[in-house]
Amino acid sequence: MFNESLYLKITKAKPLPRAFYKRKVVKVAIDLLGKILVRKYSNKILSGKIVEVEAYNGVTDPASHAYKGMTPRNKVMWDHPGKVYVYTIYGIHYCLNLIAEPKGIPAAVLIRALQPIIGIEEMIKNRGVNDLTKLTNGPAKLTQALKITKELNGIDATVKDALYVVNPPSKENIEIVSSKRIGITKGTNKLWRFYIKNNPFVSKK
Repeated sequence: MFNESLYLKITKAKPLPRAFYKRKVVKVAIDLLGKILVRKYSNKILSGKIVEVEAYNGVTDPASHAYKGMTPRNKVMWDHPGKVYVYTIYGIHYCLNLIAEPKGIPAAVLIRALQPIIGIEEMIKNRGVNDLTKLTNGPAKLTQALKITKELNGIDATVKDALYVVNPPSKENIEIVSSKRIGITKGTNKLWRFYIKNNPFVSKK
């Protein structure tokens, strides 16, 4: 059911400022939990609550794309905090990241899962999936649901553009769980995957 009050609160909210992202990447990752991701395209607005993330800490983190230095693929990681980093996996799927830490320090937060809020019917159409808990419960699933592609790579999430993050309409007390990151073979000792405990939209418990 469409909730006009919630829709207005989310769509009128200001994006998180650059100062939010200009901090240690693990802190940014944790603080992104519960925030609202907003995607705008073709006169449509889709949004979801961020319920699962992973932190990647640049040249000191062997699991990070930046570990071996700058390339055409990852150069946005050295840009201003709050920039968007979208990359391809398996040649067909996209992953959404938000850049953290001061400019010149390559660090990013991978958005792993969302709890759908606005535009659910459009997300179902984009994904071809009716089960809401499987709609955005993974990094490639949420990008498909919200039509996030490499066209968004390098845009600024601190302005109200095609993609940005806002505070939730009301404060929510959440319990956060940390665990090993998923799908990596290096840096596996770091407990830098964070998710909201007992949230049904998390990709993997």
